[in-house]
Amino acid sequence: MEFYQKLATCSHLSLLCFILLHSIQVQGSYFDQEYGKQVLSSAIQDKDWLVSIRRIIHEYPELRFQEYNTSALIRTELDKLGIYYEYPFAKTGLVALIGSSSPPVVALRADMDALPLQELVEWEHKSKVTGKMHGCGHDAHTAMLLGAAKLLNERKDKLNGTVRLVFQPAEEGGAGAYHMINEGALGDAEAIFGMHVDFKRPTGSIGTSPGPILAAVSFFEAKIEGKGGHAAEPHATVDPILAASFAVVALQQLISREVDPLHSQVLSVTYVRGGSASNVIPPYVEFGGTLRSLTTEGLLQLQKRVKEVIEGQAAVHRCKAYIDMKEEDFPAYPACINDERLHQHVGRVGKLLLGSENIKETEKVMAGEDFAFYQELIPGVMFQIGIRNEKLGSTHAPHSPHFFLDEDVLPIGAALHTAIAEMYLNDYQHPIAV
Repeated sequence: MEFYQKLATCSHLSLLCFILLHSIQVQGSYFDQEYGKQVLSSAIQDKDWLVSIRRIIHEYPELRFQEYNTSALIRTELDKLGIYYEYPFAKTGLVALIGSSSPPVVALRADMDALPLQELVEWEHKSKVTGKMHGCGHDAHTAMLLGAAKLLNERKDKLNGTVRLVFQPAEEGGAGAYHMINEGALGDAEAIFGMHVDFKRPTGSIGTSPGPILAAVSFFEAKIEGKGGHAAEPHATVDPILAASFAVVALQQLISREVDPLHSQVLSVTYVRGGSASNVIPPYVEFGGTLRSLTTEGLLQLQKRVKEVIEGQAAVHRCKAYIDMKEEDFPAYPACINDERLHQHVGRVGKLLLGSENIKETEKVMAGEDFAFYQELIPGVMFQIGIRNEKLGSTHAPHSPHFFLDEDVLPIGAALHTAIAEMYLNDYQHPIAV
């Protein structure tokens, strides 16, 4: 009724303009709604295939930098789809390319590695490798990105740019992203998106927030050397247990007395080893743990002070200290900081596919994620995708031997990846030089 009332007030020329404008608005709205339905529907049609891929990967988990079979499976599927890829990166990683081969270039990333964990979930597709499990959802991440590859390839003629699909090894402590970058996996990508399963969020919903969302992380090991001897003659020894004890206590004061209470940091000593006899003071003690900060600068300062405190406490007790920040085996992860503009983009796409009621902010946590290495170079967003389904038992946290996953998430994740990339290429076209 309102439309026809407005028609009655228009002149001939303005009437024509009004009709055209109204038509464009309706078509644009219709296109958006239909696009979301179409992408999600196409992904759902691929669900059986996605589930089969995910279950194969789940049954045969591989640890960091050992994802040879997982990588081979991905390449086989890409070959079947006729999708070009480059291999290897960081031993087992690969990058598939879809689109016009011209800018803009956007990247999507999935990690492939499993955990050194014995699965305790009894189901048909339980891990067949003793002591190894996909307990963090990387099998699902890989399947969802492969699903996006299929969808994007079907829509490649509509892509206004290029998509790089980054299948990455060694997120779990191996800094696989760091090695992928060093070997050129990002190419000319100007933005990157990644997603991670979230057991707190119901399936069919996502969480995204701007700014720092995951911590900068590093590990440390310390060895304090003294002089061992019989416990009945402590004066003839230089007791490293005493020195280590003072060092551990002093480390706990770094957060409480040197860090702004509004700056989130964590220092946890997670083990102490020294001696094996009740009547012998050992010649050395070893201990270590992890450091975390919501800023990369905060982590660097914390590393510096840890070294100073341990060395100082050892010297006070006539011992020598050796500190290893484990950079060779476990490079420090930067803080994961989401770009504001790309966060808004994820929100728009999420609302289009899932509805605004299923898009929430995500919480900051002190876990680490090597996706942050990409974000140091180009804008990026890591967002959460829900897998919680109490009926299925998908309620356990990652890194739990009881971790279980609602496979309904697979087509949803594939559709989100697809729409995020395709709409980014539409929204962020480069100006044409004249």
